[in-house]
Amino acid sequence: MKQEPGKAAPPAPPGAGGTAVVLLSGGLDSATAAAWARREGYRLAALSLDYGQRHRCELDCARAVAAALGIADHVILPVDLAAFGGSALVDDAIAVPKDRSDEAIGRGIPVTYVPARNTVFLALALAMAETRGADAVVIGVNAIDYSGYPDCRPEFIAAFSRLASLATKAGVEGRPLEILTPLAALTKAEIIRLGLDLGLDYGLTSSCYDPDAAGRPCGGCDSCRLRAAGFQAAGAIDPRAAPRG
Repeated sequence: MKQEPGKAAPPAPPGAGGTAVVLLSGGLDSATAAAWARREGYRLAALSLDYGQRHRCELDCARAVAAALGIADHVILPVDLAAFGGSALVDDAIAVPKDRSDEAIGRGIPVTYVPARNTVFLALALAMAETRGADAVVIGVNAIDYSGYPDCRPEFIAAFSRLASLATKAGVEGRPLEILTPLAALTKAEIIRLGLDLGLDYGLTSSCYDPDAAGRPCGGCDSCRLRAAGFQAAGAIDPRAAPRG
């Protein structure tokens, strides 16, 4: 189903009421996608990845979100992408950019891009989905208010969906799993409004790339800035935005 920018998240496709595996990072977008899938009648299982990220507090957030949404089948899987390095999110020698302008955030691919992360994550979610007899994988990628990551684009999702139909037992037997991206064409403000309408507590989520030891957001990284702008545009208060003290 094709979405247009600025439109509400689409209804689930025919057959909703089956099982979906949601990639749950503990961030704002993935939590909203999970709440959307629950509203649409899917029985949810969740997969979170402990990939060596510097912001590991998001895994605690993922646990909290899963509990709040009643997701009992929640797998937290270690996958050491830090062994490869190459990103500020997994390599302490690379600084997380701070206080970049909106123009800079929207230009190029930043050092917070983790090489092939969503490809790896979706492949693992696909494997989990087959073991659960699931009908869909849900991922909270967004192609509007994002930081230029190539693996958030609709072209990537379309290509992975094609791969999923060829690379799985379910696919070759004529029961391909769908890759659902309900937030793909929504602005950050629209995502936040959707989550609030769904009763989601954003205080359970974390978006910061460089939180302190207590999990408090830095306020200056690209993700913090996009989140803050989204809450402002939505006319809402971010319950996670308490300043460091």
